[in-house]
Amino acid sequence: MGQKLPPDQLELYKRIDEVLFYKWDPIGISDGDWARDEYQSYLPRVFAHAMESDSPEPIAKYLGVVSTESMGLSTAPEHDLNIAKMIIEIKNGLGL
Repeated sequence: MGQKLPPDQLELYKRIDEVLFYKWDPIGISDGDWARDEYQSYLPRVFAHAMESDSPEPIAKYLGVVSTESMGLSTAPEHDLNIAKMIIEIKNGLGL
């Protein structure tokens, strides 16, 4: 990101990165660190959605668009929503 985040937001940013790689992982690469940066291009947008709303729906919708339109995968709306809920729970747990 082009700006420096406060420590609590930086923590959320890092945790979202972990969630995207280890939990969302639509192409199944999280068993090794060789492609650790694979989903980082989506991170700023997911972070922005998380900061803008307490609703998981915008995050889930974005993840769905990424996986279907950018990656050409089948839809997985339940998985995307579960990931989005996890991100909102982390945000709330950090008091943001």
